[in-house]
Amino acid sequence: MGLTYKDSGVDVEGGNNFVKRIAPIVRSTFSKRVITDIGGFGALFSGAFPEYSDPVLVSGTDGVGTKLKIAQMMGKHDTIGIDAVAMCVNDIVVSGAKPLFFLDYIACGSLIEDVMVDIVKGLAEGCRQADCSLVGGETAEHPSVMAPEDYDIAGFAVGVVDRKNIINGHTIAPGDAIIGIPSSGIHSNGYSMVRKLFFDMKKYTVATRISELGTDLGSALLTPTKIYTRSIIECLSAGIELKGLVHVTGGGFYENIPRVLPKGAAVQINRSTFEVHPIFKIIQSEGNVSDREMYTTFNMGIGMMVFVDNAHAETTVERLKQSGESARIIGTVIDHSDERVILHS
Repeated sequence: MGLTYKDSGVDVEGGNNFVKRIAPIVRSTFSKRVITDIGGFGALFSGAFPEYSDPVLVSGTDGVGTKLKIAQMMGKHDTIGIDAVAMCVNDIVVSGAKPLFFLDYIACGSLIEDVMVDIVKGLAEGCRQADCSLVGGETAEHPSVMAPEDYDIAGFAVGVVDRKNIINGHTIAPGDAIIGIPSSGIHSNGYSMVRKLFFDMKKYTVATRISELGTDLGSALLTPTKIYTRSIIECLSAGIELKGLVHVTGGGFYENIPRVLPKGAAVQINRSTFEVHPIFKIIQSEGNVSDREMYTTFNMGIGMMVFVDNAHAETTVERLKQSGESARIIGTVIDHSDERVILHS
């Protein structure tokens, strides 16, 4: 027998079997707009939006970063796909867009079917939480480039919003209220620092139990990124005017908030109005990390911020609570000062 692709480390037959196993999982996310089945060269999705006067497509792409290493250390791969979806759909809902579909790309050293199937289960669950369809993806084996057990995942989402309803922060003005919606934990940013602290410096393992977390360290670190699309879309559907939204990701408060502020505006956040997630208190204490560094690297317990006219603040909080969010007013917009983001206790 001559040289085969399998001899080179790529198992085509295993890849075909993997596709058969994930087919029903992927189909379970399909909306009526999905035209093609999986397995084609491209995914077809209906582009007719009669309910919109001037539909605008909004897209976003992201990955999960080194949080993947926690999943690999835990041998638990069925939640990391939620993170991949969350990082994309949370970004596009900031514009007021309703997510339509998601596609993924998984690179791996060797296609370990059970692991890959678990990843896709997470992707499907993330799409269900975001009310969008997992219309396709790609899985590529990279032997000799990646170790056999290693993998990386990225993806992108596409949503739609009526042009007249695009949220861009341009109407944000001094006096507007800032509502914070809690995060589920670290989400998917800052894990290089987290891993260095806990595993390199402190020599903890994923099985280490920290009383303040109520679980082992690995489980706490692997908590999936919260998906906010449903609660935000429900707010908009109720007719509430949201002036601006901030998805608090890498860059924390100091870098993400200014991205939505118009010229001449700054924010004042009252840290006593929200509970810092226990994992961040542990990181700061164990690593002797400064406040500035913490609020520049992590979400600190607030995953999404909503900017509204102060007169509508309480109504918006109640609407978010009806959607299951523990929302609360955490700050206000002020005239521009030397700092665009001012935190006080």
